[in-house]
Amino acid sequence: MAALAPLVGNVTNQNQQPDLEGNMFPVSDEVDVASLEITGQLPSGLQGSFLRNGPNPLFEPIGRYHMFDGDGMLHGITLEDGRASYRNRWIRSRGLCAEAKLGRAAYPGLSEVTDFPSSSLVGDAGRVKNPANTHIVRHADKYLALWEGGLPTEVTAALETVGEYDFDGKLRGAMTAHPRLDPRTGDLFFFGYSVMEPVINYYVVNAQGTLIHSAKVDLPAPVMMHDFIITEEHAVFLDSPIVFDIANLGKGPMVQWRPENGTRIGVLPRFGTGEEVRWFEIDPGHVQHFWNGWVEGDRIEFSGTRFERPDFGIDSTVELDTSVVDNTPPQPARFWVDLAADKAGWEQFDDLGGDFARFNDEFDGVRSRFHYMSAVVAQGRRLGDFDSIVRYDDATGARQIWTAGSNGHVGESVFAPDPEGSAEDDGWLLNAVYDAGTESTDICVLDARDVTAGPIARIHLARRMPFGFHASWFAKS
Repeated sequence: MAALAPLVGNVTNQNQQPDLEGNMFPVSDEVDVASLEITGQLPSGLQGSFLRNGPNPLFEPIGRYHMFDGDGMLHGITLEDGRASYRNRWIRSRGLCAEAKLGRAAYPGLSEVTDFPSSSLVGDAGRVKNPANTHIVRHADKYLALWEGGLPTEVTAALETVGEYDFDGKLRGAMTAHPRLDPRTGDLFFFGYSVMEPVINYYVVNAQGTLIHSAKVDLPAPVMMHDFIITEEHAVFLDSPIVFDIANLGKGPMVQWRPENGTRIGVLPRFGTGEEVRWFEIDPGHVQHFWNGWVEGDRIEFSGTRFERPDFGIDSTVELDTSVVDNTPPQPARFWVDLAADKAGWEQFDDLGGDFARFNDEFDGVRSRFHYMSAVVAQGRRLGDFDSIVRYDDATGARQIWTAGSNGHVGESVFAPDPEGSAEDDGWLLNAVYDAGTESTDICVLDARDVTAGPIARIHLARRMPFGFHASWFAKS
């Protein structure tokens, strides 16, 4: 992709969009800061980069804006020998490049997604912009910025955009923002759903980066499916009744909750076909983010944060000043499938609301003991606005909490393993924490074994990092 001059944003929020207020308001430029102030001492084993993706619109939005709509911006904090540096870059999607040349926004958001811009405005950039704003992963020496509505976007380690990536033409549709990497084989597993067609497409990419397997799984309705889990033998999906209805655009929400459709757990052999999937009915519910899963004998176990009834507020027919989002957060739940008995079920294991379920990724697909979550302790916060970091010990049932305070806004915790450690929880949690009182962001480093003690180090960013979605830790190789 051709290089652009440095971008400068132009967002004023003249229409008082709720999803552009506070720390959701974008930063307006790209910067490099060679040395950041640090309070405390960074562990000597913490060598690498913390990368966080999230929405940061370049221009004033057209029509109603939802946080899912914003142009992707990568924020990178590199740690080396006790020092920290920072850089941020917009992901230069084809759509964003077209808008930059135009000097204004041309693409509408999700609530008017079928109002395609004229090719006279955007050229061959496509009818729908792929903002690549949700996650950032690394596999087979490629960094991929993800947005589940389209292809992944390759970027460099320096956060510069290369362009959309299709695995040598073998991926023709969307890729989930939550692929699963088996650290034992190096294989990458992912799927893609369709807003139009009742299907998910499942893929396996080997350690060398070659897409080696795909399967089409038919569904009753077009479903929003954000995450899944793997075991050493399976891929496991949750087909929940949060479905798309494009025909409803302009009349009501495009994304609808239809509990009458039921909820099913789908179990597919790792290299299976769509005809081999087994479905197990459970109570209606939705999981946006899972922790981990594993198989022991005929039993599959996994966990995640479960919504009783999700509402993400994608409805262009409701006035901006009317709250349409149900701020009830999901709650931690365990799920199980007994393959021999042909039964499945679930149970809630904590009444604390939270999301951004993370764990030590070195245990993806096998039994893990420790799990981490961003939680909300205070009352009255909007959906996704967390104030605390939680650690669960599945062996003892113990729960640890560190709360950032009334002005604190906690992001997603990422586990960085201690290269000298041997236990599952030997490592650190990195989390971008915004302070509304000072309008500043710190990267807080916590000992993953003792969350209650709070940060052992704080990396003070030179300016705030806007609200974002998912992050990854890439150890220095």
